[in-house]
Amino acid sequence: MTRHLITSAIPYINGIKHLGNLVGSQLPADLFARYLRGRGHEVMFLCATDEHGTPAELAAAKAGKPVAEYCAEMHEVQSKIAEGFRLSFDHFGRSSSEQNRKLTQHFAGVLADNGLIREVSETQMYSPTDGRFLPDRYIEGTCPNCGYDSARGDQCDNCTKQLDPVELIEPHSTISGATDLEMRETKHLYLRQSAMKDELEAWIDSKSDWPILTTSIAKKWLNDGDGLQDRGITRDLDWGVPVMKGDQPWPGMEGKVFYVWFDAPIEYIACAQEWVDAGKAPDMENAWERWWRTDKGAADVTYTQFMGKDNVPFHTLGFPATILGSGEPWKLVDFIKSFNYLNYDGGQFSTSRGRGVFQDQALEILPADYWRWWLLSHAPESSDSEFTWEGFQSGVNKDLADVLGNFVSRVTKFCRSKFGEVVPEGRALGEQEEALIADLTGRIRAYEGHMDAIEVRKAAAELRAIWVAGNEYLQSAAPWSVFKEDPDRAAGQIRLALNLVRLYAVLSAPFIPDTSKAMLDAMQTDDDSWPDDVSAALSTLPAGHAFTVPDVLFAKITDEQREYWQGRFAGTRD
Repeated sequence: MTRHLITSAIPYINGIKHLGNLVGSQLPADLFARYLRGRGHEVMFLCATDEHGTPAELAAAKAGKPVAEYCAEMHEVQSKIAEGFRLSFDHFGRSSSEQNRKLTQHFAGVLADNGLIREVSETQMYSPTDGRFLPDRYIEGTCPNCGYDSARGDQCDNCTKQLDPVELIEPHSTISGATDLEMRETKHLYLRQSAMKDELEAWIDSKSDWPILTTSIAKKWLNDGDGLQDRGITRDLDWGVPVMKGDQPWPGMEGKVFYVWFDAPIEYIACAQEWVDAGKAPDMENAWERWWRTDKGAADVTYTQFMGKDNVPFHTLGFPATILGSGEPWKLVDFIKSFNYLNYDGGQFSTSRGRGVFQDQALEILPADYWRWWLLSHAPESSDSEFTWEGFQSGVNKDLADVLGNFVSRVTKFCRSKFGEVVPEGRALGEQEEALIADLTGRIRAYEGHMDAIEVRKAAAELRAIWVAGNEYLQSAAPWSVFKEDPDRAAGQIRLALNLVRLYAVLSAPFIPDTSKAMLDAMQTDDDSWPDDVSAALSTLPAGHAFTVPDVLFAKITDEQREYWQGRFAGTRD
């Protein structure tokens, strides 16, 4: 057994997220966590809501609520949605927590003591109309690099280029829409990333197993233009972690807060502290430190992060610079699994245009496993992928209903009609069954290999092939025909097939946990042991073991449903 720390990029608090956000971080992280637990490993799976910065302020203002109240409400909303999708977090925290405030201020103080923070007097966008300085996310305009017309003042979401607000073409205030912006002098703190470039580059170069998407983005930022730049880590905002050096005031920084991208990754660590303080931790010494402090046991932890490609620069450069620059024994990430974007039906998801399926809406119309399976089996790993209703309908109907659901239904109903609701005895396995076991053994080992490597789509394809193998065996063995001449032989075939139902439940649990439970419940067993020995696994349910015929596991999506949903979520076309 090994120990695995898993974190998913923490979602902004400003509203309910669409399906692309889900498949780009939280859902594959949950897949990996569930798989590792199923293999007997010790897992700590953490996530939180990202509650600071302009997104929170703007969303709260739009909702007409104090920002703290808005964040508390939206954390509850996002927490319930996470439960709805069966995301198995050990703790779902909040970046506005007291633990994160103290830890962020601690890191800032240590970095300053180590000479890695400098004060910079600079000019910043000021809006006379709004009567305030405008932090980068309060400014939008056209990206000078790719021409995207909704680039933010810190980064273009379209091309991921790091930006300064002054670089935007035709910038405007996102508060009032005012364009009469002017530059005024202010003072901020900068993290001296440039001083750590060589150390960061060597660390990134040592990660030869990282996905190309992750390393290419990291190296682009390392070497783009004049190389890795120092990064401002404070903002002129009311809401956030107050700028302090440890527990001491920071002269000249009164009224400022830390930049959200400085404090948000630190929440991964603080989240483990929240887990302890919430009473969820086992009663052991160093309950959270053993995951995060290499001097307290975290040296033997494997740490994996999951995120969309737009988050990669902050996790490969900014957060590691904070950890390394502190000089303290914090655990660094071992593997970063990054994802491209999921687009929606020929365009992009759009909150403002009501275009696309958002997470709460998805759970309203279909159970979580329908979405989990399709999204994971189409995860945007090597390139952007696209959600279409035709593709979703086809994936659900063919994979879940026709292959897995049909197999379980045929086996259990046939057994009930011929042998009753107990596993029949039957004759010992023959050549046909031995061939199936050999095939399944090879496929399960391949499935494990893909899951270990976090190759999500390949793992889904192999799992489907495992389901198909059972259907092909059933079709070839034809126990309904064999029963007429040799009921004892047919009983043996069905005994194997019922054990396949249990085996499929175990293997499928990381992808479709609710259905997995329904299958185990139908087989009246809680034995979810991993099939290290496939032949032994297919003898788990002995003759005489009772079972029940489950309800239909997956209802097919009709053309009428598909057409209705397609129209409902079309929104305003771009």
